[in-house]
Amino acid sequence: MPHAYSQAKKTRNSEHEGIRLQKLLAQAGYGSRRKCEEMITDGRVEIDGELVTELGTRVDPHTQQVRVDGSRVRLNPNHVTLALNKPRKVLSAMEDPKGRYTLRDIVGDKYERIFHMGRLDYDSEGLILMTNDGELSQHVMHPKYEVEKTYIATLEGHMSGNVCRRLVRTGVQLDDGWIKLDHCSIIDSNRENTIVKVTLHSGKNRIVRRIFGAIGFPVRRLVRTQIGPIKLGDLKPGSYRVLSQTEVRSLSKEVGL
Repeated sequence: MPHAYSQAKKTRNSEHEGIRLQKLLAQAGYGSRRKCEEMITDGRVEIDGELVTELGTRVDPHTQQVRVDGSRVRLNPNHVTLALNKPRKVLSAMEDPKGRYTLRDIVGDKYERIFHMGRLDYDSEGLILMTNDGELSQHVMHPKYEVEKTYIATLEGHMSGNVCRRLVRTGVQLDDGWIKLDHCSIIDSNRENTIVKVTLHSGKNRIVRRIFGAIGFPVRRLVRTQIGPIKLGDLKPGSYRVLSQTEVRSLSKEVGL
């Protein structure tokens, strides 16, 4: 149980530049100033591991750590996280010696030291997350957390619902071991193609293409529509948007930050 945030520390913070705690929480997506004040007085907020319940406390977002209900608040105003819709024939890299189109060609040089969290293969499309927050990136890509990802896949051939259910229940054996889908449902089907929505945690290379290729249904088109709580939505191919503080907070919580 953290100790109460001392009056001495509160006074010391007030003597230095900083931002009022309730204002910072509001900017981080925790609600209105009034709601954030209630969170503080209810004893839900910690600064550097110590409980703070007095309003007016100031915090330096560059040097201090704030947590709400045990989850870290992302404070660095220089950090940015993007959702990008990667088209086909774009390399999931920031540069390419062969001169192919890359993610850098989409985002440009506006954001310093930004990089992608995970990849999509050259012929696949959809959601890629990018950030200049090294800690967030490390957690999102760490196998320990295996963030859930959702795809819409267009398959060659007519596939039955029984096959979908078997991929969830039993899985399929690949060269590097057995793999199961968390969810599989058929969106549309005819004699030539089947469109399926699949969800899985594995981040292995080309995993969706490998799964369906192994059971005789090559993937003709693959679009990633969601990573953890972040959705592609109506973002157009070749464009990107900055995630809101609420979205970043939700993603951070998903990966244990």
